[in-house]
Amino acid sequence: DEAALSARVKTATVFARIMPEQKLAIVRALKANGGIVAMTGDGVNDAPSLKAANIGIAMGGRGTDVAREASSIVLLDDDFGSIVKAIRLGRRIYDNLRKAMGFILAVHVPIAGLALLPLLFGLPILFGPIHIAFLEMVIDPVCSLVFEAENEEDDIMKRPPRDAEAALFSRPLIAWSLVQGLLAFVLVTGIFLLGLRWEMPEDEIRALTFFSLVLTIVGLIFVNRTFSESLLIALLRPNRSLVVVVAVVAAALGGTLLWPLASGLFQFGPLHLDDLAVTLASGIAVLVCLELLKHFWRERLKA
Repeated sequence: DEAALSARVKTATVFARIMPEQKLAIVRALKANGGIVAMTGDGVNDAPSLKAANIGIAMGGRGTDVAREASSIVLLDDDFGSIVKAIRLGRRIYDNLRKAMGFILAVHVPIAGLALLPLLFGLPILFGPIHIAFLEMVIDPVCSLVFEAENEEDDIMKRPPRDAEAALFSRPLIAWSLVQGLLAFVLVTGIFLLGLRWEMPEDEIRALTFFSLVLTIVGLIFVNRTFSESLLIALLRPNRSLVVVVAVVAAALGGTLLWPLASGLFQFGPLHLDDLAVTLASGIAVLVCLELLKHFWRERLKA
């Protein structure tokens, strides 16, 4: 009776001395109850169950060819402990993909906004192709190096299995990314408008706005390193790629300010210490504000 079996598998933890067709029925009952089923096996009689499970795991050493062909994963060392390691790695990769996707959406909101704002309101043009290229040269390494190298969060193996139908780029994550991007856009736009009000030269306004935007993006990197933990805990997790990327960005920004040829290419005017303090404050402000807001989003952002 399929209905009785579906009810029984919710409470039973061990089924002993069962036939191959009964293994298959148990797998189907677990899946019918909404479970994510992993099945291990090494013999020919395990093949139907391995095929029916969400993840079939065959033994690589003592497993038969039929079992290995029917499975999704082959356990090369025949050690069940490797399954836990694989789950941990899979959850880490999934988390880091979501972090990178959220970051990409967040950073492009202020970039697009600051590119369109002067066109819509007849203000001085801020960014040309070289500025956009520089920004993309910051964003791409962050996604391909920093988030890829990010270590797993402490609670990663304490989470229940996620819904198989859950979207990778979920609505809460999209909303959180838009909140980040809009906050960064409002802050950097405010600096831009203050520069206009103070009647600063156009090249200085461009430099001030661009530096503020880049440091805001750096702030967004730190915000997106974790969904469930505080910034202080995330800072304790080592990430060499992050250190390298931030150092390269700082050196490149310094070059555009101090090297006359680079300043000419970027059409930057000189920035004074108080201007640099404003740009640094913009990055810190975004970081602190979003860290406070993250408290209200943590449960919704967990995969």
